[in-house]
Amino acid sequence: MDTLDKNREQRHKDTVHVLQQILEKNYDAEKGYKKSLQDAKNPALKGFLQQQAAMRARFVTSNDQQLRQLGATPKESGSVTGTLHRAWIDIKSSLAGNDDEAVLEEVIRGEKASVDEYTEELKSHNLLPEVTQELQSQLNDIQATLNKVKRLEDISSY
Repeated sequence: MDTLDKNREQRHKDTVHVLQQILEKNYDAEKGYKKSLQDAKNPALKGFLQQQAAMRARFVTSNDQQLRQLGATPKESGSVTGTLHRAWIDIKSSLAGNDDEAVLEEVIRGEKASVDEYTEELKSHNLLPEVTQELQSQLNDIQATLNKVKRLEDISSY
């Protein structure tokens, strides 16, 4: 196998690995939004959380399709860390009286972690161009969500 083939093979492996990681995180985010939806009181916040859960479901579908196109078997669920985070949300929500501000704080924390994850994966791996483009688009959507949630938090604290 020549160097070019080895580079292609490594790029393929890196792309599959990153997509699997991102897929897992999107399962976690979708479940987190659905959990937060149960805790939220404000109808507008509930609508926003529903939209975000749907967006993450679209990301899951996209990442799943890309993995299949690369000949990989996609993961079918989120991470242990995500499950633990949702348990933490349960505890924190019950202590905070399930208030919307606590929900928004958790959403901000989760979205910041997503932005960091996407940014790191895109920066540190040489991925296939079509995957890079899709992940960058998802990152832009997550960043827009984060900016919107920060504004919602500012409004809810008055």
